[in-house]
Amino acid sequence: MAEIKLSETRDLTRIERIGAHSHIRGLGLDSALEARSSSEGMVGQTSARKAAGVIVQMVQEGKIAGRAVLLAGQPGTGKTAIAMGMAKSIGQETPFAMLAGSELFSLEMSKTEALMQAFRKAIGVRIKEETEVIEGEVVEIQIDRPAVAGAASKTGKLTLKTTDMETVYDLGAKMIEALGKEKVQSGDVIGIDKASGKITKLGRSFSRSRDYDAMGPHTKFVQCPDGELQKRKEVVHCVTLHEIDVINSRYAIGGKGLDFWLSASHGSKTSLPLESSNGGANMNCEIFRNLCSLHLYDWSKNHGSRTQGFLALFTGDTGEIRVEVREQIDTKVAEWREEGKAEIIPGVLFIDEVHMLDIECFSFLNRALENDMAPILVVATNRGITSIRGTNYRSPHGIPIDFLDRLLIISTQPYTGDDIRKILDIRCQEEDVEMSEDAKVLLTKIGEDTSLRYAINLITSAALSCLKRKGKIVEMEDISRVYELFYDVKRSTQYLMEYQSQYMFSEVGTGEGYEDEANAMLS
Repeated sequence: MAEIKLSETRDLTRIERIGAHSHIRGLGLDSALEARSSSEGMVGQTSARKAAGVIVQMVQEGKIAGRAVLLAGQPGTGKTAIAMGMAKSIGQETPFAMLAGSELFSLEMSKTEALMQAFRKAIGVRIKEETEVIEGEVVEIQIDRPAVAGAASKTGKLTLKTTDMETVYDLGAKMIEALGKEKVQSGDVIGIDKASGKITKLGRSFSRSRDYDAMGPHTKFVQCPDGELQKRKEVVHCVTLHEIDVINSRYAIGGKGLDFWLSASHGSKTSLPLESSNGGANMNCEIFRNLCSLHLYDWSKNHGSRTQGFLALFTGDTGEIRVEVREQIDTKVAEWREEGKAEIIPGVLFIDEVHMLDIECFSFLNRALENDMAPILVVATNRGITSIRGTNYRSPHGIPIDFLDRLLIISTQPYTGDDIRKILDIRCQEEDVEMSEDAKVLLTKIGEDTSLRYAINLITSAALSCLKRKGKIVEMEDISRVYELFYDVKRSTQYLMEYQSQYMFSEVGTGEGYEDEANAMLS
């Protein structure tokens, strides 16, 4: 008799990526812009957070543009965390672009072009336009499913009403799928964009508030719309200048076989959007239509290049964009601004490791900040008095004096022992690690003697050590074990000093100068 083998089943756990600043939710300020001791993932640095909060408020009110802010402080004092908190506090409507200084030297374009693209990514344009929508309360949804699998696609009917009228619409397969995706049912008030076919669930009708259907605590009740089902509404599209640049650049990369996007954008608009022949392409190409509505060239003459520019937004390989294109776009946007059709939203550009920029980049930034449509520039560095890249001159933070004079400087201070303890508590919670009180005290002491980053890195390692011994709570022995396994900078440097003669190409000498250099590295 054959042996029956049972296949093993294993529980699948959801894996979440936890980043170095994934615990940051904002700047941790109250309504009076006073920094709380510990809030929204931010701990300590009260004066720096308060100064950043003032900048954020001015950005949101549109009272500041073309200014630059410098976050300066020792390594591990929360400069990037403050920048991330600013990004969270500004909100979705205001553009926020991030760039590392070293990225400019690894891109296949000139440094000034990369900086210009970063600048224009941080400048938003809010464009207003009117569109036709259908709004009403769902009376009934009828779906006819084919009896034989693989036969005709599903069809159905949708009955919508307002306080004044009621209409029945024919449904296609894609619209049936969209209704199911939004979980639309009888009694819901929905809106349908006639151009794209996008369905928006506005809420539940008040007439159904007494029904005994299962409803969550966040169910929103709205009045049944009045008047006509089909209405014209003002819709606001938010894009960045860089997105407009890429769409309108004739030299954006692309290829053949892009007729799908063209046919989707040129699909016939029937009186009933529910019968649209484009199917799912309507939903996918909504952004495409919005951006292409900004075109500066004749569509019939630039059929392929615009499609290639649209796809370049997703590939990221936009190439260099001509100055003439940007000038025409700026002129057109200025016209829209005067006519009241568009509004400029100066965003924030954050450049980390600004000391990695060379003298050419700083000269470009000096000129770019004087432009009428310049964003807020926030830069960060952990360098002291050092050489300016590309020159033999030394300057504070490795930044030229003329550019440094433009900056509002926010200084960060080293964390205290209490601050380190609070940050470790937040990181333990973020990484879902249970740790005993004694272990936290030891880890805090390690953070004070070495660095906060090293102490944070030991959390997950100690949790794995605890799991290895089948424990549930990280104890002092787990911290001690990983502390012996993984060296910090000071212990690693001390080891190199003792055994440097056994390493290849060692350049450390001997004598009094050598001892002074070694003591400086270990201090």
